[in-house]
Amino acid sequence: MDQAVTAGRLEDAVREPGREEKKVAVHGAATVRFDRRHGETRLATLYHHDPLRVLMPTPRRGDLPIAVLATTSGGMVGGDRMDVALSAGPGARALVTTQAAEKVYRSTGADCRIDTVVTVEDGAWLEWLPQEAIVFEGSRLRRLTRLDLSGDGRAIAGEMLVFGRAAFGETVTRGLIRDAWEVARDGRLIWADALHLDDDIGEALAHPAGFGGAAACATLLHAAIDAARHLDAIRALAEPLSLEGARIGATALDGLLVVRILGGDARAVRRAYAALWSGLRAETAGLPTRLPRLWEV
Repeated sequence: MDQAVTAGRLEDAVREPGREEKKVAVHGAATVRFDRRHGETRLATLYHHDPLRVLMPTPRRGDLPIAVLATTSGGMVGGDRMDVALSAGPGARALVTTQAAEKVYRSTGADCRIDTVVTVEDGAWLEWLPQEAIVFEGSRLRRLTRLDLSGDGRAIAGEMLVFGRAAFGETVTRGLIRDAWEVARDGRLIWADALHLDDDIGEALAHPAGFGGAAACATLLHAAIDAARHLDAIRALAEPLSLEGARIGATALDGLLVVRILGGDARAVRRAYAALWSGLRAETAGLPTRLPRLWEV
């Protein structure tokens, strides 16, 4: 994972608490839309604004068209914002991921915000597979992911959080993490959920009734009218992964399959997240049991 940050942003990220913020917050944006034309899924709309960039690599043989989001700034610091809009028109099938982990650095007060809207129209299939967000000590992150589906549109979407950089001996004890989800179908909200950790994050992460010492967590969703019928399959996929250091739970409700992953080793959580995703796309859509090459680095 790229840990590089420009000199100016690094100074902002590590300055002492209490000093006045002098940086100018950035507001990145990306819009990607796929439509089905002449029997194939094609890119219909592409827009990006610094520090977000959208790349369009050649997909693997037999797999879906793919878009890759890259953050050129090296990470987010206090006051930065990213707005992402992804959509698939009727009958289109595509996958969107990110180039690397998103890093959220220490803030002296202002919040970072990431808002992602995933729109899936009738008969479409869209996968949103971002790599993990690493939150640093004293960071302040507000993230909202919203899925808007219509007709029998289907989606898989996920998010992963890593609490500090264990390889550097870092932990997270304070700051703000608000990670929220909203899922709607045909304009009706069917599920809303929010993780909210504020101020003394370390206590919640360490408490046995909270995160129980977890270094990372992930949420994986499959939104489809028939999502519940895949619950037994996803639990079967999760069973061997639970022996490798990840705690996994799955449930289904109102056209939605929800999977939670928690673990003391961020690498184990990432492996479980990737394995369940690849297995779920094969089980529900007959797609190859594999993920983009970026996930293999």
